[in-house]
Amino acid sequence: MTTKQLSVFIENKTGRINDVTRILGANGINMTAFSIAENADFGIMRIVVSNVENAVKVLREAKFAVSLTDVVCLQCSNTPGSLAKILDALAVENVFIEYMYAFSQGEIASVVIRPTDIETCIKVLEAHNIHN
Repeated sequence: MTTKQLSVFIENKTGRINDVTRILGANGINMTAFSIAENADFGIMRIVVSNVENAVKVLREAKFAVSLTDVVCLQCSNTPGSLAKILDALAVENVFIEYMYAFSQGEIASVVIRPTDIETCIKVLEAHNIHN
């Protein structure tokens, strides 16, 4: 249910996202999820990958600033209100979510959550029979 997420700091410049994806691909590293947030000067590409250690190594060798963060990954039904029920359960237990991103495919939605308290988040999810 928990995994490591890479946060890669990239310049707001054409081609920098391509550089990250090209480097990972050339090293046989699959991106299973990602999101990009940006401001005027730089962006943060948050990535869940198939091989964390190698991804960090090859990106740092290419002079990218990379940090690691623990995140919670889960799946839920891709139906109206499913995510709301999960978030309600977390809110009742005062689990604050710093950020999250998600995607759906068919009947399943995959969600990546960065809570401030991972242990409590996992306990709440398990108590509500929510798994990855």
